[in-house]
Amino acid sequence: MGGSLAGLAGVVAEEETVPSGTAPPPAPSEEPSPGSGAGDGSAAGPAGRVRPIVLDGDPVLHRPCAPVTVFDDELAQLEADMVVSMHAADGVGLAANQIGVDARVFVMDCPDASGERVVATVVNPVLRLPGVFARRAADDEGCLSVPGEAAVVERLTTAVVTGVDVRGEPVRVSTNGLAAVCLQHEVDHLDGLLYVDRLSAQERAEVLSAAGLQPR
Repeated sequence: MGGSLAGLAGVVAEEETVPSGTAPPPAPSEEPSPGSGAGDGSAAGPAGRVRPIVLDGDPVLHRPCAPVTVFDDELAQLEADMVVSMHAADGVGLAANQIGVDARVFVMDCPDASGERVVATVVNPVLRLPGVFARRAADDEGCLSVPGEAAVVERLTTAVVTGVDVRGEPVRVSTNGLAAVCLQHEVDHLDGLLYVDRLSAQERAEVLSAAGLQPR
């Protein structure tokens, strides 16, 4: 997910309002917050390397990603690479297939509605959304895989994701504002969807053309 504002198999509807807010990342002298990973600098882990961002049109972005079944050093390295690649691209979220890896993993470092950073790595995420009467908002959304462009997308303003971290330990991210949009955007990616797939065919073609990509 691009830094300005910019993904659904596995979505579970909930009737109650989702609790909001996630604590900001700790100071270096504190223990890392739940959901933060070795690759985000909050805990010891492998050094990441920047990988190129895959752009719209690459088949890996347009099919559901495979669930992660092996939790090993390779997965920890993937997390580290994703975090540094996200920051190098000035993003606030990144899915594994955006660097060409077919795996249900995303990382995020994104402010919530209060401006507090939500930092997390989630493996095999399940997106849980509030009921049909929950608040929605339409705002500009962008994507690192569709560089330089944005379009208005309607999203729920609160969301919860559950899953595990790269060690297989349970993770739960409950948040609001831009961070909630980020959760929805990244789970979309892992299900083979980009935000442009939520636009009309005409607007999608216009956005892709403006980004220098092949319209579809």
